[in-house]
Amino acid sequence: MDPTRRLVAVSAALLSVVALAACGGAKKSSTTSSAPSSTAPAATTPATSAADPAVEKLVPAAIRSKGTITVAADASYAPNEFIAPDGHTVIGMDPDLVKALAAVMGLKVNVVNATFATIIPGLAAGKYDMGASSFTDTKAREKTVNFVDYFTAGESFYAKANSGVSIASIADICGKTVAVEKGTTEEADAGTQGKKCKAAGKPGVTVLSFNDQNGANLAVSSGRAQLGFADSPVAAYQVKQSSGTFKLVGAPYASAPYGLALPKSPNLAPAVLAALKDLQKNGTYMRILTKWGIQAGAIPASQMKINGATS
Repeated sequence: MDPTRRLVAVSAALLSVVALAACGGAKKSSTTSSAPSSTAPAATTPATSAADPAVEKLVPAAIRSKGTITVAADASYAPNEFIAPDGHTVIGMDPDLVKALAAVMGLKVNVVNATFATIIPGLAAGKYDMGASSFTDTKAREKTVNFVDYFTAGESFYAKANSGVSIASIADICGKTVAVEKGTTEEADAGTQGKKCKAAGKPGVTVLSFNDQNGANLAVSSGRAQLGFADSPVAAYQVKQSSGTFKLVGAPYASAPYGLALPKSPNLAPAVLAALKDLQKNGTYMRILTKWGIQAGAIPASQMKINGATS
């Protein structure tokens, strides 16, 4: 698995052709998002457990004294993280989960919208206390930040339903134009496949990279790109919300763990892991995933771990 993997997601605000055409791809900013689909889940967080004294003791003093953790998410990325109808609140699976985790740790949480590529540098610089943006835990990223693994997902391709594009696997994208978000595994994997295509004497892959997933979606809807490439749960959600405009093509592949990204110091990872296992035990974890329709990516407590990258 390429170390740049992020397993990107898609803004619910842009999961219909009307929204895509109208806004031309909203920026990841609290002032430029259109309303999400009316079929999206309500932006309420399932009931959570009260603070767990045993978990609270694991919270580093520097964080406990602040009382609130700042969590960065790239909100272009439904159903995992996207902008609510109010135009600025970040909602989705990850925000719901971190709010529940914070409650168990006896903390409050402030979820902020940030460009994906800036989140890990921001964690290393002390700007954020956590990154909750569908990051894939990779060995390369573990050199900079810690991860607490909490979910698993693969990668999928999608296209306009009337495009006639059909592939069986990533090996079939030779000669095609693929839209991705910058800094993601999808970007790296498409580029790697392009090299393989050329080595086999076939046409390469044209990779169009965008600052956010909204740009990639627009490239597909406008016909500039033949394929979009994103996380499997996100691609599936996008297709479902598009009212027949998009279709999934090929089969999902390359499953890997999502991890909540945390600075090396102060080390909040043990507290987050303990809180996560609390939520798994009391059912809150599964309720949150089910709310957003992505319960298939749930993992057992035995797979919830610190820095559990497989590649």
